[in-house]
Amino acid sequence: MTDKQRAEPLWLDARDALAIHDRQIAEHGGISGVRDLNLLDSALSRPVNQWVYGVDDPAALASAYAFDVARNHPFADGNKRTAWVLARLFLALNGYKLKFETTEAIRTVIALAAGELSEDELTDGFRLHLA
Repeated sequence: MTDKQRAEPLWLDARDALAIHDRQIAEHGGISGVRDLNLLDSALSRPVNQWVYGVDDPAALASAYAFDVARNHPFADGNKRTAWVLARLFLALNGYKLKFETTEAIRTVIALAAGELSEDELTDGFRLHLA
């Protein structure tokens, strides 16, 4: 299969991200709303851009969603929760399951948001937990 023939993943868009964010806020509390729509659009576009330039690794593409939302804080609140769910949903839509223990998932996304975990390290962690 050539690059032009490779199957394009199913992507997430702003409607998906906003619905995920709203649900996380409704279930777990926090301030609803988008702080910066441009940051959200950027976060949602980067995995697509990576794929266009040859990145096929689903773990890397999922990490791009999580990294940008967790680190750039496009939402008023709930960025870490939304980042994690976006990554998991992207993987699920594309036939993968991310298997993390809850406490490990929480530690991972907190470390990511705090700058203690790089995007490459997150990608490696996702690869280890893909089913």
